[in-house]
Amino acid sequence: MKKPTVINLAVVGYGGMAGHHASRLKGHPLYTIAGVYDIDPARGDAARGDGLRVYGSYAEIGADKGVDAVLIATPNDLHPFYAEYFAARGKHILCEKPAANTSADFETMVAAAEKNNTVLMVHQNRRWDKDFVTVRKVAESGVIGAPMRVESRVTGGNGIPGGWRKLQKHGGGMMPDWGVHLIDQLCHMVSAPIVRLHCDYSYRQGHECEDGFELELAFEGGPSARVTVTTDSYLPQPRWFIYGQKGSATVADWDCRGKIAVKKEYDGEIKGIAAGNGFTKTMADLPDAAVAVYDLPDVPTDYNRFYDNFAAACAGREPPEIKNAEILRVLKIMEAARASHEKRIVITDKL
Repeated sequence: MKKPTVINLAVVGYGGMAGHHASRLKGHPLYTIAGVYDIDPARGDAARGDGLRVYGSYAEIGADKGVDAVLIATPNDLHPFYAEYFAARGKHILCEKPAANTSADFETMVAAAEKNNTVLMVHQNRRWDKDFVTVRKVAESGVIGAPMRVESRVTGGNGIPGGWRKLQKHGGGMMPDWGVHLIDQLCHMVSAPIVRLHCDYSYRQGHECEDGFELELAFEGGPSARVTVTTDSYLPQPRWFIYGQKGSATVADWDCRGKIAVKKEYDGEIKGIAAGNGFTKTMADLPDAAVAVYDLPDVPTDYNRFYDNFAAACAGREPPEIKNAEILRVLKIMEAARASHEKRIVITDKL
């Protein structure tokens, strides 16, 4: 198998995400863009407008001996076909997420890559998001004690984006769109198996695919977690909130605004407050003497790390940091979430 130093990358499916990849890779020292194929002539025109070659068919890419790797950025249901096709022609595969509509389909993709000694790596780029690396740093630092509960939210008010993302057969819906990232992040924050799962999908906008969901997870011997995705929330909600044995922390948004609060030894009196039509001490704010508040750490992150690692894996210099066993696990968790919703059950299989 060819181990290129610079990856000559062809793109199949030139929509929004592929355009994002192409713009990120322009000028990258480890990549050149060989060209683009899309079934929509308008997307081919867009690629030409971006200065890219347009292939007449995917077979033309497969036959191009100068192409080292292929980015698959089609609707989700087409990923397995293209991955198997290009792996059989000796091309490394960079695949958009989710890798496939089912874990079984992904297993066929992995088998094809292994059979042909090619790299298959899925674009789980949000492992390098600054908000995630920040909250993980807080959790691992011990400043709030052992994490007991993690809340991860992505909320917006623009509905389900695009056309095919509203269609079940193409792998649409918010679980494949955002859940695949948020579950992957949690599995990298908490290494223990999931032992309890419950999920509710929402269909408030009337599409056949879910426009949001609430996913509850319990990890063996560790924290619980809630993952929330909505597309009809018109006010901001915190991106992360984490409860620890000694304190709590919040990352409010993508820009990592937030705070860490740690409870101090305090034997003074807690003053009660008026609470609606009543009174409470339990829910009163802690006095300044009872809590220490800190800024979040400024944790560096490298948004090019995904691309650098894929190129290094294709050249045989590094193993892939996005491991296919991890991708398969996330897909199985997503399948369990759908089963929980459809059957109205709690899943207790170890995941």
